[in-house]
Amino acid sequence: MSILKPKGGQSQSSRNALRSYLGAYGFMAPAGVLVIVFFLIPVAIVLYLSVTNLASSNFTSDLAKMEFVGLRNYETLLNDQFARKIFFNTIFYVLFTLSIFNVSAALIVSLLTTHIDRNAGFLFRALWILPRITSPVVYILIWKRMMAEAPFGIINQFNEFLGQPTYNYVATNPWVFVIVVNGFIGISFGMIIFTSAIESIPKDLLNASLVDGSSKLQRIRYVILPLIRWPLLFVVTYQTLSLLTSFVEIQLLTDGGPGLYRTEVWSLTAFHRALSNYFGNAQWGYGSAFAVLLVLIGVVLAVVYMRVFRFDELIAEPRVEVL
Repeated sequence: MSILKPKGGQSQSSRNALRSYLGAYGFMAPAGVLVIVFFLIPVAIVLYLSVTNLASSNFTSDLAKMEFVGLRNYETLLNDQFARKIFFNTIFYVLFTLSIFNVSAALIVSLLTTHIDRNAGFLFRALWILPRITSPVVYILIWKRMMAEAPFGIINQFNEFLGQPTYNYVATNPWVFVIVVNGFIGISFGMIIFTSAIESIPKDLLNASLVDGSSKLQRIRYVILPLIRWPLLFVVTYQTLSLLTSFVEIQLLTDGGPGLYRTEVWSLTAFHRALSNYFGNAQWGYGSAFAVLLVLIGVVLAVVYMRVFRFDELIAEPRVEVL
C-alpha cells in the first residue's frame, strides 16, 4: 500500500521553514547592522590606518591617498622605550582592579545583600550603583577634592585635625587611587549580574543543602558558585575588555602621570598618540597601531577565558536520558 503525499505539501513545508528562518534573521538584523556599522567597519578602518603614516601634518580624508607604510608603525611601537612600561602598567591595572573589585568585591556584595532583608539589600545595592550613574567628570572631581593637598583636600583636613602629617596623595600613591576609583565603578556591574543569578537559583536546592547540614560557606562553595559559572564567565570577560579599553577616569584623574607614564595604560596611550599628542602632532596611523594590538589582546583573553570556564559545556544542550 502506498501513501500518496498531497500535491504541493513538500513545497509548503519548505516555504514555512524559509518563513521561520526569515523571521529569525529579521529579528537579529538590527543587532547585526549595529555590530557591522559600529564595530566591524571601524575596526577595518583602524586596521587600515595602522599601516599608513596618516598624521595631522599630512591629513587627508581620502583613504586612497594615504601613504601605505606596511608594518612600520608596529616596528616603531615595538622599539618604543616606553611601550614595555605601558604594557605592564596595563596588566597591573587590569589584574588588580578586576580581581579585587570587579569580580571579588562584586560577588561579596551580591552574596551579602541577598542574605539579608530584601529591602535593606536593595538599598545597599542602590548605593553601590551611584558611582556608575554619576557623570565621570563629577565623579573624578569628588575624588580630586578628597585627595587634594592641604588645606583643600578632605583627607588631609582629617589628617590635620588628628595631628597627622599631610600627603600629596596623587604623587605618592597614584595607583591606589586609580584602582579604587575605577573599582568602585566596576563593582556595580558584577553586583547586578551576580545578584540576578543568585536570586534565580531554585530555593529547593538551597533548602536541600540546609537540610543536609551545610554551613553558609559550604552552601556558597558547593551550591551557589557552581550554578553561577556562566555569569562569572560573562562578568570576567566583559570587565576585562572594559578595563582594557577604558581610560576616561585615568585621563581625568592623572592623565597618565604623575611623572613620565607612571599610570599610563595602553588605551590612554592610543588616545594620546592618535588624538592628543604631547607635541601637538596627532599621529593617527601610529595611534591606530596601539589600538589594533589592544583589540588582538582582548580577543586572545576572551578565548582564554572561554577555555578556562569550559564554554562548550556551558552552552551544551542538556542530555536527556531514555530509560
